[in-house]
Amino acid sequence: MKRTILFFAAFILAVSVSAQVIKVAAAANLRNVLEEIKIEYLKENASDKVNVTFGSSGNLVQQILNGADFDFFMAADNEFPVKLKEKGATTGEIRTYAFGKLVMWSGTLNVSQGDSLLLTPAVKKIAVAKPETAPYGNRTVEFLKRKRLFSKLEAKIVYADNISQAAQFAYSGNAEIGFTAMSLVLTPEMLAAGKYYIVPETDYTPIEQACVLLKTYKHNPKAAKFMKFVLNPKLKPVWEKWGYKAG
Repeated sequence: MKRTILFFAAFILAVSVSAQVIKVAAAANLRNVLEEIKIEYLKENASDKVNVTFGSSGNLVQQILNGADFDFFMAADNEFPVKLKEKGATTGEIRTYAFGKLVMWSGTLNVSQGDSLLLTPAVKKIAVAKPETAPYGNRTVEFLKRKRLFSKLEAKIVYADNISQAAQFAYSGNAEIGFTAMSLVLTPEMLAAGKYYIVPETDYTPIEQACVLLKTYKHNPKAAKFMKFVLNPKLKPVWEKWGYKAG
């Protein structure tokens, strides 16, 4: 009888583990590249399930600290994971997985002029992700301040909740210019609808994107397997395809 109970307990545990979903909280700039990485992961781990929630890194941090059920956090910088670690919400090492690139995109204007375009009358609205919660927005403001343009352009800036929304503002025509992640403008739709200008990387602090396992991962060991896959050097071509430099 005791052996039967142990057998069923082990069976239930095995079913529970196999049915677990890897819950990922990911920065909005990762939408395209992470969907491709997820497909590659599932080719090798067909029985696994991966759910990804995208948002600004700062907002995701607040959700995690408020008890949101995530196993793995992929931020748009290396500072938000540190904040989680300081709060005791993580486990293991914080790892850099990629370096992102900031771009200026427009569907109507010639962005090859670079930042000199921003002061022209043709630019009435500039979409920027909220700098306090979105690292790409933070780097945009840093760039504009380094160029001594921020105070001159502040009235034109419309703030988006995250970098994906900033791209959408420009794509929809609600802003003539959108500062966003290069990874988001490399879709066929964005490439067909407009052009982008790569902001010189010397004009802002490098966008070092890092990831970390969350404390809840202990109940879902498959999250560690997914993190290991994300960090695999064999994914370098995928990262580069979407405008990143692999970490």
